[in-house]
Amino acid sequence: MTDVTPATLDAFDDALDELESAEDFLTFFAVPFDAAIVHVNRLHILQRFHDYLAAEDDTPSDPTARFERYAALLGAAYQDFVGSDARTEKVFHVFRMQAPRSVSVGLDELLAGRAEAAPEALRAGTADHAS
Repeated sequence: MTDVTPATLDAFDDALDELESAEDFLTFFAVPFDAAIVHVNRLHILQRFHDYLAAEDDTPSDPTARFERYAALLGAAYQDFVGSDARTEKVFHVFRMQAPRSVSVGLDELLAGRAEAAPEALRAGTADHAS
């Protein structure tokens, strides 16, 4: 695994900048993957990887150690979706939103609001006809 590790942090950052897809990341970090799982969950895997990186308190300054840590975190992000799915993992906000609530408004409340608005509408209508 270390034979693909960039020699410096600058080289490591440059190599990361070149990665575009989930498959690129998984291949770069030598994480074995099933293409079918990645195809369905690519954005979720990358977001989970990003979340894991953001939660890190101390990122190694040695390029080899950083490579190995990132590979472990990406592997964990991928594994989260091997036996689960996006709805269960709730990576993105849309999956964490609460279920819609039912609100009931009585007919008398609706009609009361209409009765209050009706005189204004009538006055506006007569003003239009008077001109």
